[in-house]
Amino acid sequence: MSKTSGPPNLSERAYDKIRRDILNCILVPDERLQIDAVSKRYDIGAVPIREALNRLSSEGLVERRSHRGFCVAAISLADMTELVQTRIWLETLALRQSIENMDEALEEALVLSYHRLARTQRLMKEDVDAKASEKRERLHKAFHMLLLDNCGSSLLLGFCSQLMDQSVRYRNLSMNTAPSRLRREGAAAEHKSILDAVLDQDADLACKLLEDHYRITLEGLEKQALPAM
Repeated sequence: MSKTSGPPNLSERAYDKIRRDILNCILVPDERLQIDAVSKRYDIGAVPIREALNRLSSEGLVERRSHRGFCVAAISLADMTELVQTRIWLETLALRQSIENMDEALEEALVLSYHRLARTQRLMKEDVDAKASEKRERLHKAFHMLLLDNCGSSLLLGFCSQLMDQSVRYRNLSMNTAPSRLRREGAAAEHKSILDAVLDQDADLACKLLEDHYRITLEGLEKQALPAM
């Protein structure tokens, strides 16, 4: 997550490690994040840990509660529904503008990103390990962010990125409690349809397909018993 070319400083290391464990549901919703305990867990000093937790709080992955300090952000069905709806509003806005600003470089990057994601998904088996799952998640986010890349607003891209990260938690929590840890059927085909519409510069169809993609995912998550819901 470092913005420099050198190695990440302690605050960035703490941020990366805590963020990864929250997204992978190793740190679960509502879990207390006491500075001393977190510092010992990651073998990083208290000051960088506090800086990382404040940063994660601004991104909605950590909450700061009165008299309790920091906690992993809570989840609920209502919050999940609001999250998906907000993603649809923001991402379709960004997608429409990105398509309007489409160029050859972005087209080529999108095709390559899609093929990397599709290949990784084909190789994943039901008993996938954490490392492969994290790789797939990185490629998945990279593809979705590339769809929006030419929207012309770094602020909008930042908001979309944060909401994508929050959505990962819900998916991972549902996979931890569902009978099967496989991704839902049809997601790969939906990605291909979205890509085709974007390459055809059909903004109306691309936005509709993206919205459908998220609503189908939401419907699947609503049917699964997520912890603390």
